Amino acid sequence: MKRIVVLCAGSSLSCYGSIMEACCREEFRGCTLVLQDDDESKLSSVNHLANKINQVDLNVERFTDVSQALNGADFVILNVSEDGVDSWRKDWAISFKHGVKQVLGRYGGPGGLFHGLRKIHRVMNMVETVEKISPDALVLNTTEPIDRTTLTVSRYTNLKVVGVANGVEEQLKRLASVIGSPVSLLSVKSGGLNNFSWFKELRFIDGSDAYPLLSESVASARGFQPICRAMYDRFGLYPSTDDAHIGEYLAHAWDLIHPSERGLAFIERFEEGEKAKWRKIRDLMEDPETSQSLRLPDGNVISMVAGIISGVESTAMQVNMPNSGQIPNLIRDAVVESPARTTKHGVEPVSIEDLPAGLAALCNIQILIQSLAVEAGVRGEKGIAMQAMLADPVLDENVTAEKLFNELMEANRDMLPQFKMDPVDPS
Repeated sequence: MKRIVVLCAGSSLSCYGSIMEACCREEFRGCTLVLQDDDESKLSSVNHLANKINQVDLNVERFTDVSQALNGADFVILNVSEDGVDSWRKDWAISFKHGVKQVLGRYGGPGGLFHGLRKIHRVMNMVETVEKISPDALVLNTTEPIDRTTLTVSRYTNLKVVGVANGVEEQLKRLASVIGSPVSLLSVKSGGLNNFSWFKELRFIDGSDAYPLLSESVASARGFQPICRAMYDRFGLYPSTDDAHIGEYLAHAWDLIHPSERGLAFIERFEEGEKAKWRKIRDLMEDPETSQSLRLPDGNVISMVAGIISGVESTAMQVNMPNSGQIPNLIRDAVVESPARTTKHGVEPVSIEDLPAGLAALCNIQILIQSLAVEAGVRGEKGIAMQAMLADPVLDENVTAEKLFNELMEANRDMLPQFKMDPVDPS
C-alpha cells in the first residue's frame, strides 16, 4: 500500500483538489494519505474534510512536522503557497511604476522573477528534507512558477521530479469552443515551456488536420486572443496557452491585450475567484455531501499517481521535466513541457521532435533566464538575479533597472532570507 504525502496541504486550493480527488478514486483504496501543514488550524480543516469525504478506506494521517510526514513516502505532492495575492499585486505595481508594463507580472519579467525567488527558497527547504527522509519518492510539483521550481528540484537534488499543470487542457477547451467541436473529438500534441508552449499537432480523432478549421475560425472570431493569433501568423503554430500567459514573455504584449485581461484588473478578478473557491471549501466542511458538485483542479496530479499505482497506462497532455531529448532543439536538461506517458514504472516524457526554429529561439532565451533565476534564488546572489531581470525581453531600455530591482528586493525583504539586503549599486 502506497504512502502519498501532501505537503502544505491546507494552504493551497490545488492541494485541496488533489485530496478530494484521492478520497474518491478506487486506485487509492487502502493507501495512506499523509497531510502536512505548518499551520495547525489549516491542517485540522483539511484533515477534517478528508475524513468526511473518504470513500475508499484511505488511511488519513496528519503532521505539522515535515520530517515525520515524509517517513516512508512513495509520492510527494508539493504546492508551496505564499501570502495570497498581496505579493503579486505589489510586484506588478512596483514594476508598472518604473515603466514595465507586464501583462500579469506572475511568470515573466520582474514580477515573475521575484515570484520565483520567493518560491525557490521555500521549495529548496522542503525538498532537501524530502531527499534526506525519502530519497526514492516521486515528487509531483505544482508550485508556480512550475518551470522554475521544477528546475530547482531537478538541478539541486537527486530526486525524481515531475512538474504538473493543466494549462494546455484549458486552452484546448477555448479553441474547441471557437472551432465548434467537442473537446473529446480533438487530439493534440503540445510542447515548449510552461505557459509558453504551442500545439505541434491539432487533429480530430479520425486523424484529419484540425488546423485549417482553426485558422478559419479564429480569423472570424472578432477580438479572440490577439496575441495568440499574432504568434500563429508569424510562427506557424497556435499557442497552447492563452494571451495573458504567453504575453508574459513577449515585449509589447501589453498593447495587444484587452484591459480587462491584464494588470490589476486581472489580479483583482483572480483574487475574487480564489475567495469564492475558499468559501465553497468552507461550505463543504459543513456539508460533505456537496463534494461531488465542487471539483477543484489539481493539475492532473492524482490521475498520474493513480496510473502508477494501478499500472494502467495513460498519456498526459503536458508535464514539465528535464529535457532528455523530448524537444531536441531546446537546451538539454532544461525543464521543458511536453506530453508524457504514465505507466507502473513512473512518468516518461513523450518526444514531440523539434519546434520551429523561431519558437525554439524564443524558448531558449527564456530557458537561459530561468536558469539564472534559479541559480540566484538558491544561492542568494543578487548580481545573478539582476542579470536575469536585465536579460528579460519585457524590460524596456528606458527603465532604470537598478532602482526597480532594489525596490522589488526591499518590498520582498521578509520572504527572501537567502539574500543580503544591501542595495545593488546603481552606478
